[in-house]
Amino acid sequence: MSLRQEGRRQAIPRQRGSRQGGTARKWAGVQNRTLWFWIFVGPFLLGLGVFTYIPLGWSVYLSFFDAHNTVTPSDFVGLGNYTAMLKNEAFTDSLWTFLVFSLFIVPATYALSLALALMVNRLRHAQAFFRSVFFLPAACSYVVAALIWKMSIFNGVRFGLANTVLGWFGGDQIAWLSTTDPPWYWAVIVTVRLWLQAGFYMVLFLAGLQRISPTLYEAAAVDGARPGWQVFRHITFPQLRATSVAVVLLLVINAFQAFDEFYNLLSDARGYPPYARPPLVYLYYTALGQGQNLGLGSAGAVLLALIIAVVTVGQAKWFGLGRKETR
Repeated sequence: MSLRQEGRRQAIPRQRGSRQGGTARKWAGVQNRTLWFWIFVGPFLLGLGVFTYIPLGWSVYLSFFDAHNTVTPSDFVGLGNYTAMLKNEAFTDSLWTFLVFSLFIVPATYALSLALALMVNRLRHAQAFFRSVFFLPAACSYVVAALIWKMSIFNGVRFGLANTVLGWFGGDQIAWLSTTDPPWYWAVIVTVRLWLQAGFYMVLFLAGLQRISPTLYEAAAVDGARPGWQVFRHITFPQLRATSVAVVLLLVINAFQAFDEFYNLLSDARGYPPYARPPLVYLYYTALGQGQNLGLGSAGAVLLALIIAVVTVGQAKWFGLGRKETR
């Protein structure tokens, strides 16, 4: 074999390798970043459009029609569904139920999550362990937690944990979920939501606490500030202003969207009781109940979305969210 032939054989794999390397560089080049962006993000955007934005748009469309037992109505009623919903006492009562629920759950969750964050942030050892322990309930399903509260802790019979503790102190048994005077069911609803979400907001407050510069506390100590309430009031709490605004906004929005704990705690084989119906529970029975008035239910959903938007924007303006701080 001549030297020329041997050189040709060695050149062939080199050419193939150079072609493969060129192809790889071409696919990984700067000009194809947009292509890879759509390859990875495209399926998620497609799912978001198909399962979120299209149903939302169709719901707005249904709200202008008389849609009984159909999603393709033809009887246009304009704003009739909206006026009927605003005049419906059951819908306005559901808004009052939300108001009562938010008055309970928003301050309680805010105070508990902030207290947990302050305690965990002061720990020098096992901070990650306690942070995980308090956050763990946030990963639990609302349905599962509601059933545990209903069947085990606040069961109306004497075998329930709450009634057992009351029996130790000589108290009478309480039908927690069916007693309306006094409304003991609020204790069940608020405690299950508090247990589920306090850990999540604790993590948000922890992130805010860790962003506070230690030099502020050192300067306060030099100025004679006493550790404890005085430092918290004048340094820690003002530095958590942005985090507090975000937490309050999220708490109010989540309170508007309450459904799982109400439905799984209060409903039974006979249906849902006439009391403690938040907006989503009422709209669920309106759209998917016996009448299946999808037009009226869609109008109520649009009104609820508008109320959430107005409340959120109003809170943001009131708290000055996004406003530049003047020094």
